Amino acid sequence: MSTPRPTWAFSLSAALLLMAPFDVLASLAMDLYLPVVPAMPGLLNTTPFLIQLTLSLYMGMLGVGQVIFGPMSDRLGRRPVLLVGGSVFVVASLGAACSSTATAFVAFRLLQAMGASAALVATFATVRDVYGRRPEGVVIYGLFSSILAFVPALGPLVGALIGACCGWRAIFVVLAVLAVPALVNAGVQWPETRPVVAAKTRRFVLPIVTSVAFWVYTLGFSAGMGTFFVFFSTAPRVLIGQAGFSEVGFSVAFAGVAVVMIVTTRFAKAFVARWGIAGCVARGMVLLVCGAVFLALGELFGSPSVLTFILPMGGMAVGIVVTVSVTANGALARFDDTAGSAVALYFCFQSLIVSLAGTGAVALLNGDTAWPIIGYAVTMAGLVLAGLALLRVRPGERPA
Repeated sequence: MSTPRPTWAFSLSAALLLMAPFDVLASLAMDLYLPVVPAMPGLLNTTPFLIQLTLSLYMGMLGVGQVIFGPMSDRLGRRPVLLVGGSVFVVASLGAACSSTATAFVAFRLLQAMGASAALVATFATVRDVYGRRPEGVVIYGLFSSILAFVPALGPLVGALIGACCGWRAIFVVLAVLAVPALVNAGVQWPETRPVVAAKTRRFVLPIVTSVAFWVYTLGFSAGMGTFFVFFSTAPRVLIGQAGFSEVGFSVAFAGVAVVMIVTTRFAKAFVARWGIAGCVARGMVLLVCGAVFLALGELFGSPSVLTFILPMGGMAVGIVVTVSVTANGALARFDDTAGSAVALYFCFQSLIVSLAGTGAVALLNGDTAWPIIGYAVTMAGLVLAGLALLRVRPGERPA
């Protein structure tokens, strides 16, 4: 049964201004905090491992929470889930800023991730509701990818400046302050977009979790963003701890990789038109492997520097953008009438893969080096390329 499309009166630029802040804030909660991570064990009298958990658990909870909020958005609507999630994000950010113990800080970070996950699933379900089969769909996913590249370009630098001037607590106050106007704007303007038929239809997740295409493209997103996650988990230790970069110098070097992502995003629509979804993902995986080879050469024959660490990551950044700008369309193409549940499972599984496999790579392969990035990228790219080969012999699973 075809599902009636909701009325959406916004232009593409107006829609982006309405929806993008929630996507940005979920990322900012990671990136603003990143430059102060090396100092946090001393500030909260805890261990580096526990502080690493505030990154890993945030990423994991960002996905796990969506298993709750995705189906909830299919039943109750996108708008209430978005507004409640945004409100929780504000409260949790202020709670993290006021924390005096590591236990309280971790708890508020988890709550912050829950709020962010609710807002994210409502946002992406709205995108699927409105733009699922319109040409603007590829454009808006590309724009979101561009924003997510822009945030890491400026986030660590801004976080370093805020931390140096006002202390680490101010970072979380800033997150709360930025969320309030986005929440008020959504409360006034965001319409309900849940399709009428979807609201009355009982949802089953079995067709989603048994879809080969869903898993291949979810793994594709996990390969791309997981490589970036391992990069920003290890980059402070490699560049600040090993190469002797200052916090500001680290942020500038980190921003260079994100700038490459921004530039690449401008060509995402042309890439899709020329290579298709599967072709973009395959080329993205090849770029990840090539970058990993150059990182390995730097580890074996050099020392951490812009040439041996940042430059190979720049090449991998191109592969990340080429991949993640198309994987949502590939994974969700067959699930329009259960968009909330499908989006929730997509983000849940990729967040779990990224957080568990990414953290495992950092823990097992020496997080003071590039080996975690190398191991994660090569392993995940191999799995995705094998999955794409399987899809070629199962044409019924390919996205429309």
